[in-house]
Amino acid sequence: MVLNALEKSKKVILTVQPFPSRCEDGFTCGLVTGGSSGLGLATVERLVQNGASAVILDLPSSDGAALAEKLGERCAFAPADVTSEADVQSAVSLAREKFGKLDLAVNCAGIAVAFKTYNFKKDLPHSLEDFQRVINVNIAGTFNVIRLAVGEMGKNEPDADGHRGCIINTASVAAFDGQVGQAAYSASKGGIVGMTLPIARDLAPMGIRVVTIAPGLFSTPLLAGLPEKVRSFLADRCPSPRKRYTLLFAHLGKVFILLKPIKCTIPPFIVKTIKL
Repeated sequence: MVLNALEKSKKVILTVQPFPSRCEDGFTCGLVTGGSSGLGLATVERLVQNGASAVILDLPSSDGAALAEKLGERCAFAPADVTSEADVQSAVSLAREKFGKLDLAVNCAGIAVAFKTYNFKKDLPHSLEDFQRVINVNIAGTFNVIRLAVGEMGKNEPDADGHRGCIINTASVAAFDGQVGQAAYSASKGGIVGMTLPIARDLAPMGIRVVTIAPGLFSTPLLAGLPEKVRSFLADRCPSPRKRYTLLFAHLGKVFILLKPIKCTIPPFIVKTIKL
């Protein structure tokens, strides 16, 4: 749903209108990292279902190729490591060459480890290599995709509102409420949150919007890769809802894509009505 604000005297009436379909909104192609599973796959499927095209950027060992074939001609697979400049640039080029342009990038690729800063029972510190690996994939990998994708978006002709593209990043509730054993993961997601606003300010003059979603616990391969003890511990801290489906993330991403900022000057007001 899209909120429209109309000035009436010194009051504002808020109304809600149905979302336009994806193709009607003007976006044509989205690059989705981690697009062969979990949140990324749900996003890719939603894009294709709504008439857009999608490029799955995922590791060569993923199911990306089979999924792209299954989803049809409006989906392509780019085997890539998000930390590789050459790999990501090839994926960006594929989007342009196959679908004509790139105007959306959704960063869902990420990894996690579960280990306390120091395990006193085993007299073992957290692996520095593991910590650095999580930071490199989750923060540097996200930034690598952003910096290369927006270079291509900047070539797009702006729409009627001056917009050329949109970036959606995936952080986590762990960025704000990290649990035991999540030092590396929380630090990496906090880094994504921290760079969102400056990047948005960097890109605003070009009409490229940036938003970061901080989801809670979802049933994804990343979560499944953690020990059962850790999964149960995290789930116990999310009393409701007990099940979280990746489709919800994809739908929230669509909300951010379609909600465009409104430029207007309105005198002091109160909200009068909201029609749902």
